[in-house]
Amino acid sequence: MTTWTKVLSTCSIAKASIIKGMLEENNIAVQQLNKQDSSYVIFGEIELYVPDSVKETALLLIADAEKN
Repeated sequence: MTTWTKVLSTCSIAKASIIKGMLEENNIAVQQLNKQDSSYVIFGEIELYVPDSVKETALLLIADAEKN
């Protein structure tokens, strides 16, 4: 059984989509959980989860992407 770890929490659906795509391009499985309110998207966040075994790699990739 795979244990999933949260690596990103953001209010921006665009940022979540870009980071998710970047992780998938690097062969990292990603699960997206949208906790935003359907009527008021300013409430709630979008969370990205990766398998615990690749958490460190995912965090490094995210940090590198956020620098640029």
